[in-house]
Amino acid sequence: MAETKPMHDKTRNFNFGSGRHEQLKMELAHVYNALAEKGYDPVDQIVGYIVTEDPTYITTNRNARSMIMRIDKYELLKVLVEDFLEIENS
Repeated sequence: MAETKPMHDKTRNFNFGSGRHEQLKMELAHVYNALAEKGYDPVDQIVGYIVTEDPTYITTNRNARSMIMRIDKYELLKVLVEDFLEIENS
């Protein structure tokens, strides 16, 4: 019978500090508005970009594609989760 390794139940700590909360919100709003201006569903397009990391989900209108590509994905997700849960950022 094969020996099984014990399962580790320790939770890993992920700490991604960011002091750019408001700046990221402004940049994301800019991307959102550029997508809406071109007739796309901005939420679907942004989600598509986040999930796939494929920049072609974001329009080049108003420089939105290059703007979102400069945003770190983990920073962006942190801001989105904080805002969704209405958590004060520190």
